[in-house]
Amino acid sequence: MKTRFGTMPDGRTVDLYTLTNAAGMEMSVTNYGGIIVSLKLPGSDGRLADVVLGYDRLDDYLRDPFYLGALIGRYANRIAGGRFVLNGKTYALAANNGPNHLHGGVRGFNRVL
Repeated sequence: MKTRFGTMPDGRTVDLYTLTNAAGMEMSVTNYGGIIVSLKLPGSDGRLADVVLGYDRLDDYLRDPFYLGALIGRYANRIAGGRFVLNGKTYALAANNGPNHLHGGVRGFNRVL
């Protein structure tokens, strides 16, 4: 099922896709960064419990400094000093975590519509 989740500052619409399976699991994911907004699992009593920490509104994800539910990339974790060497060549990356490059930088996958 597709529903409207919110609007980007530039006016583009962000959608929320909810997927369910025969076992009763339900996952909701946005087309903004592939953010998993909720993952509901049936408990032993049959009731669904959301096991994902996140927000109910797009605006909160736009300001989120913690990468909650986010699709991380191009690289997960930190690249120390924002530099790496590959095949003898040094590459400099945008520093977005002190002197380090974190989770894909200033515009990682979690910030793409």
